[in-house]
Amino acid sequence: MDNRKLIVKQAIANEEPETVPVGFWYHYTPFSEHCRGLSDPTIIDRVIAGHKKMYDELKPDFLKIMSDGFFGHPSMIDKKFECAEDLKQIKAVGPNHPWIRKQIEMVNELLAYTHHDVLTFYSVFSPLSAIRLYFFEDEDCPDKFLKLFMENPELMANAAKEIEKDFICLIDALKKETDIDGIYYSVQEVQNKTCGVEFHEKYVRPSDVVILDEMKKNDLTILLHICGWGEFTNNLELYTDYPSDIVNWATHAENVSLKEGKKLFGGKAVLGGFDNNPGTFLYTASDAEIKSYVTSILDECGKKGIIVGADCTVDPAIGFERLKYVKKVVDEYNK
Repeated sequence: MDNRKLIVKQAIANEEPETVPVGFWYHYTPFSEHCRGLSDPTIIDRVIAGHKKMYDELKPDFLKIMSDGFFGHPSMIDKKFECAEDLKQIKAVGPNHPWIRKQIEMVNELLAYTHHDVLTFYSVFSPLSAIRLYFFEDEDCPDKFLKLFMENPELMANAAKEIEKDFICLIDALKKETDIDGIYYSVQEVQNKTCGVEFHEKYVRPSDVVILDEMKKNDLTILLHICGWGEFTNNLELYTDYPSDIVNWATHAENVSLKEGKKLFGGKAVLGGFDNNPGTFLYTASDAEIKSYVTSILDECGKKGIIVGADCTVDPAIGFERLKYVKKVVDEYNK
């Protein structure tokens, strides 16, 4: 276990580690609580406790700290958003707001618990994803984000710029006040077939690049997550020149394998391989099938610049034993 930091660093550097790293993660609270950490402190207590249990029992090669409880943006909480004009209510809250300070406290508590024995990444959503997730999870209105975006793209982009200011404050504070190694930065296409490359370049990319550049300036490792599942798919080519050190995408939803993705992203380190959705292969396959599948991934990709994991968050109902078995198979492959 003492080599966990080393093997992940080697994977990021596209070197061949002693054993290929493995990493899975999941949410610790239901969707309805993902934006409510400030109004209900027990949510954050449960998120912290969940991380600690996972760290102790799964013994991951790296730790992805989930920002459950801090989704969305505090200026959106309990506001009414019926038309695009209402997006003007979204305003930056500044570096001293509890929404930022409590995240720093949570990260430091978890780093102290792990003694920083593994590389640790903190989850940060793109500003547009923060808006989308508030409507999707807190309001349970999955269509509202797209409706308001199409009604007035400029107002949505301006709202994203306000949230961008606070994410920059958060990233700076993570660098200055914690020992975090990197950021897991989650992005997603607008999910409208009429919004092509030009739309992305004008309304989506600018805030992404500002935040990614802030991570680079702070010398933080960037794990770029291109979030897709089910019918939510992305044009991966929109993201090939985004600054990043590791790339994670929905290999199954996008139908782009790890080997193909590694080539697409210019040889960068890649993470994934398993569909994360409940009821799929990771959950239902026999041990023999899991072993055969992992072997096929590593035979195809080799051991350089590869981290075995899932397309996104796995269902916590899967338990630890199945995920431990994937790690065992990977270790056996290396031997």
